Amino acid sequence: MAATYAHRKALGDYGERLAVRELQRLGLAVLDRNWRCGQGEIDIVAEHGDELVVCEVKTRTSDRYGSAVQAITEQKAARLHRLGLSWARDHQRTFDRLRVDVVTVLLAPRTPACVTHYPGLA
Repeated sequence: MAATYAHRKALGDYGERLAVRELQRLGLAVLDRNWRCGQGEIDIVAEHGDELVVCEVKTRTSDRYGSAVQAITEQKAARLHRLGLSWARDHQRTFDRLRVDVVTVLLAPRTPACVTHYPGLA
């Protein structure tokens, strides 16, 4: 079981690195990664103009069980929004808006990684 966890962790870490590159390519400034507090974790915290962007990264090897973006429920989006407010408060930062984005990374065998950014999805 430890090998399975290690494999999933490695896939997730790789997906997050690809997501960071994509967000930076799109002009977002990455402020933090894997920020944790008592209420949960934010994969990527970024800034885009006057917006604070809380980004959830979903890495999958297939869409067999549905797309990765479908894993973001209204409850998950609301929690990410609250976490973004906590991050801003803890870092004494203010922004005009807070946005929740999703980046999906599909790492299918024998194909290039497919990275898709969904801004303001939630």
